[in-house]
Amino acid sequence: MRERARAAAHDAAAAVLFLDARAAALAGAGRGRAPGAGDAVVPVVGAAVGAVGALAWWAGAALADPLSGAVAAVAATALVTGAFHEDGLADTFDGLGGSAQREGALAIMRDSRLGTYGALALMLVVLARVAALASLGALAPAALIGAHALARLAALPLIRWLPYARGDDGTGKPFAGGVTLPGLAAASAFTALLGALLWGWQLPAAALAAGAVVALLAAWFRRRLGGITGDTLGAATQLAELAADLALLAGT
Repeated sequence: MRERARAAAHDAAAAVLFLDARAAALAGAGRGRAPGAGDAVVPVVGAAVGAVGALAWWAGAALADPLSGAVAAVAATALVTGAFHEDGLADTFDGLGGSAQREGALAIMRDSRLGTYGALALMLVVLARVAALASLGALAPAALIGAHALARLAALPLIRWLPYARGDDGTGKPFAGGVTLPGLAAASAFTALLGALLWGWQLPAAALAAGAVVALLAAWFRRRLGGITGDTLGAATQLAELAADLALLAGT
């Protein structure tokens, strides 16, 4: 029993580290271990990150205006996660924009230097997130908490059903294919309950928007790369979060 509890704690920590790490290297501690029990924890951690952003939004809006709150929220969530997802977004678009060949794209994605495609994608997505949160006004805190949870959940099906694109040990290798169906169901149930409490009737539109974006990305990643990498999961998380924010904004 103690060994199972220790394994569950390890798996949960590994999932948290991978999807919200301050240092990607720490994910190496979980090599050879699937997230397993940690699947259900992923949207919980997302909600916690969103709560940090919500506090930053309230502070910025109280001191200045909703735009300042939106900037503070995006900065705070990036600080808490070590900009892990933003880095993955930039690397993904650098690779897919910089080479039409699979191996070339993967090589560019591994390069730590920021290129034109990655810089442009990062700038546009961050600006769009700030604009959406500023426009949501007093609804922004609820959007932050729910969208961060939903975006983390959206990455889990990619890990479950898409192959890992690299043959070597990239940051996503220990987690490829490791999501369990019970864990995915538990994560989905938590996110649905949270979304219903925060968003009410707007939950289906936000979930549909995030799901549609991730489905399109999944097809793109499979066609161009043959599967996923740690970077593509970061990109999917960022774009799913933005899609949810925009869907909520459209419903206001």
